[in-house]
Formats: sequence, structure tokens, C-alpha cells
Amino acid sequence: MKKIFSMLGIFVLLACNSIAFAASNFNKVISDSGIPKDNVSVSIKNVQTGEAVYELNAEKLVPPASTLKLVTLAASVDTLGPAYKFTTVIYKSTNNDLYIKLSGDPYLSANDLKTLLAAAMEKKVTAPKNIYIDASVLDDKDWGEGWQWDDDLNILMPHFSAYNLDGNLLGVLVSPTVNGAPAEISTKVFYPVTFMNLAVTGKENNITFERNNSIAPDMITVKGTISKSEGFAIPVNNLKRYFRLRLEDAVRDVKMEYYGNLIEKKLPTKDVYVVASVSHPLALAMKAVLVKSSNLAAETVFKTAGGKYINGTGSIPAALEMFDAYCKKIGVNPENIKIVDGSGVSKNNLMSADFMTDFLSAQAKQPYFASMQKIMATSGEGTLTDRMLYFKENLRAKTGTLSDISAIAGYITSRNGTLYAFDIMINDAKSRPIDKKVLEEYIIRAIYLND
Repeated sequence: MKKIFSMLGIFVLLACNSIAFAASNFNKVISDSGIPKDNVSVSIKNVQTGEAVYELNAEKLVPPASTLKLVTLAASVDTLGPAYKFTTVIYKSTNNDLYIKLSGDPYLSANDLKTLLAAAMEKKVTAPKNIYIDASVLDDKDWGEGWQWDDDLNILMPHFSAYNLDGNLLGVLVSPTVNGAPAEISTKVFYPVTFMNLAVTGKENNITFERNNSIAPDMITVKGTISKSEGFAIPVNNLKRYFRLRLEDAVRDVKMEYYGNLIEKKLPTKDVYVVASVSHPLALAMKAVLVKSSNLAAETVFKTAGGKYINGTGSIPAALEMFDAYCKKIGVNPENIKIVDGSGVSKNNLMSADFMTDFLSAQAKQPYFASMQKIMATSGEGTLTDRMLYFKENLRAKTGTLSDISAIAGYITSRNGTLYAFDIMINDAKSRPIDKKVLEEYIIRAIYLND
């Protein structure tokens, strides 16, 4: 018996020594970076055992940036199911009215609207009395809490709603004329926006767009020089208007006899039947969220899942109810964190590294884990392009970047085959973005070499 206890004591001692050795490695990496330890949050856990291998400021609440997508998407996929499709449906009523039931599909296009109306024409629905739009799937709050008002021309932060169409971006073409003369500016499709043209024809392409919402939200100032034609995209500021204009285009293109208004109205529960539909799979959005960090897809999926959870209109409050229920289901406590959007764009989001690794460890035991892990970006793709190429398939992670903040979270399989969940958040105003990313890579390398 004494021999058994002696052997157990040796194993415990070895384990403690191993953890201490790992901690010293991580501490050295962080110290050598020059970034103050108080500004670095790290949590690393063995997924199989749940054991914390290393922690630094792991309980500190930090804006997680786009790493938040890992938790909001996981809860959403569990609620919607991986086979879910965003489906936009056109119905006909017995009163010869058409209803377009929106799904908030982040991949719906103007061509899809033409497809729907063309299908209606083929089924002899040529002169509807009214065309109604049912946008009740999502609420009308089309931008996130705490998003930067002065960054609303950032194409990575478009507005989002049930009226998602063409990525909610307007195509703009800027072309040269005569050297020193004003450039020519045109839009790909009609949309009521005014350009204050301060761009001139010059020797290089250096164009910027500015909008002052407090003065004129539909006026955009274009500055700089243009030497050869270049296409740009700017976020649409009124999604309903853009959608209705494209629907009117589709009505004309298919030669449907309709000259009335496009009215928002909920689909009746009876006396209607399906005419046609177009769909895009959730898997498309999942990849866009996890690999390309699409904020439009992340916000839409999160709200849509919230709507399904409450069996009503999707909203952030509904999505948070859904998220809390999912955390309870997998045994993780969300009480000490704060989530205000689905994408992590807002600095009002607050999360601890310890919560993230608890969530990731619990997520690894869920039915959809293998499929979601496979979709996550690995070295050399998406937001990990040109980063950490030596890890190859061992790393599956999500990055996050906001002003002064750099983060990365996910899973890494060590050289000896142990799967770790990790979260690194660096909130430091004085260090350069590249310095933060280098520190992230050295910490991840230390995890890989652990064991």
C-alpha cells in the first residue's frame, strides 16, 4: 500500500513539475515581448481533462473582438441545426396578392429576386393586386450597439436586417477623365446617394470616401486621385430603400404588370400557397464567419437563432436568451461576461480568457464539434493567411482585432497529440499590432511544444 501511495506521489510531483515548467516557459515568452503582463490575458486548458496548463489575468474582462464569434456561432448552430437554410419564399394568396417572406439571408441577391418573380410569372402570376414584404424574421435594429459611428463606410461593418441584399453594399465606379480634371463617379445600380466629387484625375489611384451622418447621410465626399478606373463598395445606409429599388428592378425585368406600392405586411396564416423559393445553406455563413470573419453573417445568424429560440422575431435580446440557454446546456456559466452583438465589433462586449477556454473545452464534447472544428481557419487561410504556417492542420483558431486589441482563440494539437483550448487577448495601446501578433504566435508555439 505504501508503495502505491509512493508511486501516486511521484506522479503528482511530476505533473506539478510539468505545469511549473510550462508556466515558466509562458512567462518568459511574455516577458521577452516587452508588452506589460497586466495587458495580456491568457488561458490554456487541456480539452480532455479540463486542467488549466497556464493562466495569466484569466478572469480579467476584455473586449474579445471577433473571437466572440466562436461562442455566438456555436450556440446559433446548435439552435438552428447545421442543415438549416436561409430561405426566401414568394407566396400567392387566394386574393391574387404576392407575399415575399424574407429570412434575413446574408447571401440573397438582386438576381435571386428576379428568379422568384420569374418563377411567379411562369406560374401565371402575371398581374398581382398587391406585393407585400414580410420582414418579421428580424427586428429593425440594423447596426450593433457600440459600433463606431465614424466607421460606417467600412465595408466590413455593413448594416444588417431582414432586408439583407447584395451583401448590403453599393458598387461605385471611379474613372479618370482629363489630367487634373474631376474624376467621373457612377454607381452600379440606381440608389439615391449624392457624391461631393473632390477626386481628380492624376498619376495614381488614391481614393477615399467620407460621410457625415449628422449633416447629410445620403451625401458622400469622394477625395483623392485616380489614374485608371477602379471599383469600390460602400455600405448601404437604408436597407429597405435599397431592397425595394432592386425589387422594382426585378418587376420591370420580368415584365410583371404591377404599378402599386411595395408594402410591409406579415404573411397570413391561411389562404396562401408557395410559388417559389431560393435558399442558401447555413454552412456557407459558418465558413464566412469562422474563416473570413464576416460580421454580416455573424450578426444575421445570431439574431436568426434567437428568433427561432423564442419562436418570434430575431433580436439581440432573443439571441442572448438563446445563448444563455446553450451555456446552461453545456455546463458553462455566462453570468460574468457581457455580450451586446453577435460579431465582437463592439468594445462593449466583455469576456474573460477563462470563460472562453471553458466554453471551447465544453464545446469540444458537443455533437457538432468535429464539423465546426474542420470549418475553422487553420494556418495559411482566412484571417490566418501568412500566419503560423508551421502548425499546418494542428491549429484551428479565430482571430480578433479592434483598436489597441488583438486576440486569438481556438484549439491546437501539441506535437505529442494533446488537444488544448486556448485564448489570448492583448489590450495594449502602446505596442504595435505586429508586436501583439508576434506574442500570440510565440505563446501558441509554447503550447505546441508543451508535453
